[in-house]
Amino acid sequence: MSLKSIAAKIFASIVDKQTSKWSSKPVAIQEKVFRNLIEKAQDTVFGKDHDFSTITSYKDFQGKVPVRDYEALRPYVDQVVAGESNILWPGKPLYYAKTSGTTSGAKFIPITKESMPEHVKAARNAILSYIHETGKSAFVDSKMIFLQGSPVMTDKNGVQLGRLSGIVAHYVPSYLQKNRMPSWETNCIEDWETKVEAIIDETLPENMGVISGIPSWVQMYFERIVQRTGKKVGDVFSNFNLFIYGGVNFEPYRPRFEQLIGRKVDSIELFPASEGFFAYQDKQNEKGMLLLLDAGIFYEFIPADRFYEENPPRLTIGEVEIGVNYVLIISTTAGLWAYNIGDTIAFTSTSPYKVIVTGRIKHYISASGEHVIGKEVEQAIKEAAQEHQVIINEFTVAPQLAPPDGELPYHEWFIEYGESPANIEAFKATLDLKIRAQNSYYDDLITGKILQPLVITTVPENGFKDYMKTIGKLGGQNKLPRLSNDRKIASTLEQIIKGS
Repeated sequence: MSLKSIAAKIFASIVDKQTSKWSSKPVAIQEKVFRNLIEKAQDTVFGKDHDFSTITSYKDFQGKVPVRDYEALRPYVDQVVAGESNILWPGKPLYYAKTSGTTSGAKFIPITKESMPEHVKAARNAILSYIHETGKSAFVDSKMIFLQGSPVMTDKNGVQLGRLSGIVAHYVPSYLQKNRMPSWETNCIEDWETKVEAIIDETLPENMGVISGIPSWVQMYFERIVQRTGKKVGDVFSNFNLFIYGGVNFEPYRPRFEQLIGRKVDSIELFPASEGFFAYQDKQNEKGMLLLLDAGIFYEFIPADRFYEENPPRLTIGEVEIGVNYVLIISTTAGLWAYNIGDTIAFTSTSPYKVIVTGRIKHYISASGEHVIGKEVEQAIKEAAQEHQVIINEFTVAPQLAPPDGELPYHEWFIEYGESPANIEAFKATLDLKIRAQNSYYDDLITGKILQPLVITTVPENGFKDYMKTIGKLGGQNKLPRLSNDRKIASTLEQIIKGS
């Protein structure tokens, strides 16, 4: 065992004790975070506009600070981006994380000197937690690859602007610099397909132990390795035993990954976003990710089924229940106040508090009142694929409200297979039963003959990759919505299918 490996185990033990300390008193920790946020931002423009100096309780805050999304907060963000100081948080941000919004165009999310270290600490602690639980630390001596956006940044009125993953690339600890891949030059390649080939060139000769990235793009990297070498990824990288991912649910991808790798590997799920690093998986055999309550983020939770009410309830950490779908609302040391990031979560545990990501509040199907969410379609297709020994590369779902010939409306599932079902009709019937079991409203609509059972449209190989390329979002941190309440994605996919 190397000195680095021994040191990692010692450090992991220290971090575990620190984590146990704050996670054992969640309400008190969140109260401390809340008071610190209010105190530090009192003299900002936002703080003065919302009378922070008179806020003495969460109830005061709730009455003075409404829930906002990016568009509603934008008047303040625009002042920050214009170069003004003390708008949302004292001083100016260190960075702007640029993200693409569906309604707001490009978003500029501030990252401050207080919030940036929390991104780095959370990523580090996720790995240390894994080391402490499993005792496995040999991978710290192997090569590690992080499939991410370009680290190249531009200047925006004196503040550096880039993608979050590219910004974080500047903060890889010195003790990991020799282990990290790809090279700086390769990481700066903008074209994703060119970048993947360059990454393969660099990694094939190396002792890869850890691979990290959004599953859909890591899958593409794995497929290219198999195509080039004719070997399973696990044979090419015999010491590859840890996959770190975030951004989307891994379960629909897992069978395809195991097929490509040739064996099972451990995995760590992360819940990072430009707005903050919220949670990470701290136990290999427990469902859910540990919600980070001491990371400069004050959390509120709105029941998803009441989100669009005029005055929906805003709950704090001590008021949540296991299994309820909540919209995640945050206030942070980056100056985001009662901010709706758009994600929905559910708690799997309250001792300690652990969450799963259930979808996006704007990504659902309720064209007929069914309100089907991402978690439900992912679970349904996972179970159906297991029963029929099907491998799913990618999928998305959209409503079809105006089918030809006067048919009943239906949900259309666009699926790209790694291994197709032997009997497509049997697979379709099972999938429909599984989603009916997940969502009682959908089941009622089928039973009442308001909707007909789902329809599957097969997407050709690389069809989803072609779709992402069409909309300019191939690679990096870009994710395909699992479902949508309109036909925008479906219409583009139909054109791709016709042209194949």
